[in-house]
Amino acid sequence: MRTTSRKPWLLQLCVVWLAGPLLIGCQTSHSRALTQTQLNRVADRLRPSLVRLRVVTTDYVEGREIKSQSVGSGVIITEDGYLITNHHVAGWATRIFCTLWNLEEIEGELVGTDALTDIAVVKLKPPRPMRFVPARLGNSSRLSVGDPVLAMGSPMALSQSVTLGIVSNTNMIMPRFMGPSARLQLDGEDVGSLVKWIGHDAPIFGGNSGGPLVNLRGEVVGINEIRLGLGGAIPINLARAVAADLMKYGRVRRSWLGIDVQPLFRRLQDERGVLVAGVLPDSPAARAGLQPGDRILSLAGQTVDVRFDEQMPEFMRLATSLPIGQPVPCVIERTHQRLHLTLVPVERGEFLARPKELRAWGITARDLTALSAREMKRPDTNGVVVTSVRPGGPSGEARPPLTQGDVIVGVNGRPVRSTADLLQFTEGLLHNQTNPVPVLVTFDRADKRLMTVIQIGLREFDDPGREVSKAWLPVEVQVVSRPLARQLGHPDLRGFYITRVYPRTSAERAGLQVGDLIVAVDGEPLTATSIEHADELGALVRQYDIGSTITLTVMRSGQRIQVPVELPASPRLPREMKTYRNEAFEFTARNISFFDRAEEQWPDDLQGARVTDVRRGGWADLGMLLAGDLILEVDGRPIADVDSLRAELERVAAARQSPVIVKVLRGIHTRYLELEPRWNQ
Repeated sequence: MRTTSRKPWLLQLCVVWLAGPLLIGCQTSHSRALTQTQLNRVADRLRPSLVRLRVVTTDYVEGREIKSQSVGSGVIITEDGYLITNHHVAGWATRIFCTLWNLEEIEGELVGTDALTDIAVVKLKPPRPMRFVPARLGNSSRLSVGDPVLAMGSPMALSQSVTLGIVSNTNMIMPRFMGPSARLQLDGEDVGSLVKWIGHDAPIFGGNSGGPLVNLRGEVVGINEIRLGLGGAIPINLARAVAADLMKYGRVRRSWLGIDVQPLFRRLQDERGVLVAGVLPDSPAARAGLQPGDRILSLAGQTVDVRFDEQMPEFMRLATSLPIGQPVPCVIERTHQRLHLTLVPVERGEFLARPKELRAWGITARDLTALSAREMKRPDTNGVVVTSVRPGGPSGEARPPLTQGDVIVGVNGRPVRSTADLLQFTEGLLHNQTNPVPVLVTFDRADKRLMTVIQIGLREFDDPGREVSKAWLPVEVQVVSRPLARQLGHPDLRGFYITRVYPRTSAERAGLQVGDLIVAVDGEPLTATSIEHADELGALVRQYDIGSTITLTVMRSGQRIQVPVELPASPRLPREMKTYRNEAFEFTARNISFFDRAEEQWPDDLQGARVTDVRRGGWADLGMLLAGDLILEVDGRPIADVDSLRAELERVAAARQSPVIVKVLRGIHTRYLELEPRWNQ
């Protein structure tokens, strides 16, 4: 949930995150005078337009791009498959899967998103030509307190649901007296600056986000977004205008004046206008001559009157919809004098640029925007802002290390103006390099300019090689402790109890059995009586040559017997097996070891690559690949070892294939996993 500066007990965005707790609530009932027929008619009209969204979304933490899945709702608004949902549902989507009313799943594409109003538009991409059933959009300005409404969507990730309530407030805001922490902020944007919510008490839960609020005529009058005690829906009149821009341009262009405003003081009850609280330097307002304390009486020919917080969103919508680059008249009052000024608005742009993962650096970073540069008191937008650092990664291991908020301004003496510059420099520095490359980095931290050296680049897994082979007895044992010896009726017994005999080995062929007690080797009595002596047998065996035969004195059923056993070379340990890490899917696998086969009871002819690590938030993690899985096939092609796994995954990457079907053995069960990467990210 991409929100900041808010109290979790105060406000909840109604989206289900599959990796976290679900939001819950209590059902209420309203208006028994409403007939079942009325409700059924409305629900039936809207049902073909409802969509459940399963979204693979991205976050950027600890120097990595982390992917997770969430579920929200949407409503189709055009026959060719455009739908409205919330920015906090789909605005950071890497992939979107849309389930229609008939349970058919179609992939969707993010067309555009607007954090300032929490509206996003998704386009359905069916595999064959389809005509969709759009919802009828109503007029939210005609809503009145007490009007019955239905909240529709996919709460708790269920298919479709309808709850009944009434409009409780048509001008719901988050008052200033509750403080900055009560504001709803998405990607640095204050949603409440433009949005006045439709407050209603139709129960909404996690997963309702983006679903429609519907009147009894079957018209969509709002897009459900929050739960603030009451439910809160974005008025459809605002959502429709934003969606139109997103469909046409892919973004919403807004004007910017560079002023902070607030409602008039209470003592100015006989006056009108909006109070200018601050004017940013080198802004259109500053160039026009506006000053703190001025009262704006009219803007672009429209009268302005903001006495209450509830009136502020209307002024902000006016101030952000002015013609960009064109003169706009502004009438103000200053010290009882009326002045006529001319403003030339500039384009506002987004507050925050999208982060990117720079794997070779072990960081995530973003470009500076005009607004974020001002907030950071930067002279311009040059530089790359570090948003997170991977612990133990190249940037985190540097001295001094990079930290969140640092601004990279130079690499090896060359200026860095953007993430595109940094990526280009990195590609050049690492070209044909197999080892990390030291780089001199200049960066700003607050008002200080620092330097550090970072060893950039990804370390490949080297073949760990193998330890020197020694003679080995193919059994596992435990020491016969003094208490065990007494309970066995032989208080003076010393030696080892066999807990496992490895199958298809010389120990099994010699007839050794689980439960045998080894008391001597080639006639030499063993002395082990406690855990401190656990390596006595192994150390003794390693003194022999590989291939030699030893005679074990074994107690079995109270009888001492002599068992000759040939000593093979010790097998490679799991940590010695060849390992491969795939950075695209973010998992690690190695070749099968002798001990894997023994522990899992795998036959000798079973082939594959065993997964040892799956990074949280990677494509393999989302596809539910688990550490311990044995990868048998990739898209029907058998996997013999990590070399063949590497070859198949490189083929998949070159073809930019999605989904990728991976067959795994998990315990005694076989599974087919669908890994669904988005290669153009």
